Amino acid sequence: MQKKSNDHRYVIKAIPIETGNSVELARPMQTHPLSYQELDLDPEYTNYADGRFTLEKLSNASPDEMYWKVRQEIILRHTGEHPYEISGTDAEKLLQKIFTRDISKVNIGRCSYQFACYHDGGMISDGLLIKFNKNKFWFAQGDGHLFSWYKAHAIGLDVEIKDPNVWVSQIQGPKSIELLKKILDQPLKNNFNYFDWEEVSIASENVIISRTGFTNELGWEIYLRPENNAKKIGDLILETGKEMGMILTASPGFRGRRIEAGLLSASRDFTKDRTPFSVGLGKFIDFNKGDFIGRDYLINADKSCLTWGLRVENSFAVVDSDILYNNKKIGLITSSTWSPYQVCGVSIVHMSNKIYGPGTIVDVFCNDAKIHKGEICELPMYDSKREIVRGINKKIPLNPKPWGGIR
Repeated sequence: MQKKSNDHRYVIKAIPIETGNSVELARPMQTHPLSYQELDLDPEYTNYADGRFTLEKLSNASPDEMYWKVRQEIILRHTGEHPYEISGTDAEKLLQKIFTRDISKVNIGRCSYQFACYHDGGMISDGLLIKFNKNKFWFAQGDGHLFSWYKAHAIGLDVEIKDPNVWVSQIQGPKSIELLKKILDQPLKNNFNYFDWEEVSIASENVIISRTGFTNELGWEIYLRPENNAKKIGDLILETGKEMGMILTASPGFRGRRIEAGLLSASRDFTKDRTPFSVGLGKFIDFNKGDFIGRDYLINADKSCLTWGLRVENSFAVVDSDILYNNKKIGLITSSTWSPYQVCGVSIVHMSNKIYGPGTIVDVFCNDAKIHKGEICELPMYDSKREIVRGINKKIPLNPKPWGGIR
C-alpha cells in the first residue's frame, strides 16, 4: 500500500532577478557538488541548513520503493547538512560552552551526537561532532543557525570559526559496508565501529568517512572537501553501487525510517520553544561537566518527556494538525508519513501533558481528509536497542510486519 508523504516542506524554485545584463538569484543557495547525478530524475529541492539545498523529491522511485531499498539493500543520498570548523587552542573550551555534552570525553577518531540550546533551554540545532584533535573539530549541523552563535560566544577566546566548504553524502542500508570495501584503495585500518570516523583513500583521493547516518540502518557518510575531485569519487560510488542495486534517494524515502527510529528533525520535532527533556533528549545533557549555555535553566526544568510516536490505521496524520482526546486538543503532529514495513501511518508527536503517554488512544486528522484513531507509542517503534545501525542485527526484513492495530 503506497501513500503520499506529508511533511509540509516547501519546494523552492530559484527565481532570477534581472540586473542590467546579468542574472542573479534573489537569495544565493548552495547545491551539493554531486547534485548533477540527480538532474535526470526531475529533482525538487528545499532550503535547509544555512542556505543549502536538500533533495526533497526524485522520479526514479516511489517513497515506498526508496524505503525498502534502505531496509533491504542500499541507497545513496546527497544531504544538505552543513559542517563548520572550530579550531584553535580554545576550540574545546568554546564547544564545552555551546553543547550540553562533555566534549573532553570524545576521543580522537570518534564522532559524537551533540545539540545546542538557548539560555532558556530551547533547542537551536543538533548534529554530528567530529574530533580531529583537541584543537580542531567539525560540527555537521542540520537545520538551524549555529555559525553566529559560535561567533557571539567566542569573544576573548583563541578560536577560529569557518566554513570549510565540506559536503556530506550518505550511503545507507545492509549492503553499505560491502560497497565501501569495494571502492577503498586500501582496507580499513580499524574495525570502523558505529560513530567512528577515518581518513581513507577512494579513487586515489584522501577523504573523511564516518560510520553514521540519518536512517538508523547500517551505513556510512562521506565528507567531500574542496581539494577533493568530487566527481571522480561520486561517480565511482554511484557506478559501483548501481551494480549492487543502489539508487539515489530523496527525503521521503528515509522519512518513514527515521520516524520509526525516533530520529528527530531540527525545527520540526524540536524547536526553540522545547527543551531537550520535553523531546526525549535529556540523556544527552551532562550537568557534571561544568557550565554551558542553558544549564541554569535546564537544571531546574521539568524533566518530563512529551514527545512520542504515533501509529494510525489505514492512513497517516497530517503534519501540524492537532491531536484530540475526547474532542480536547492534547498535542501536535510534528512529523508524519506512511510505513511500508508496519503497514500503518507513523508520526512523531509532541503532547501538552505528560499524562498522555504510550497507550493513549487519540483522534487525528489524516491524509485522506478523515479523522482516524491513533495510538501513542514508544520511540523507537522497533529495534529499541538500536542493533541494526550497529551491525549486530543483520536480519533483513523481506516482508512487511503489520502493526496489530488498536485493540
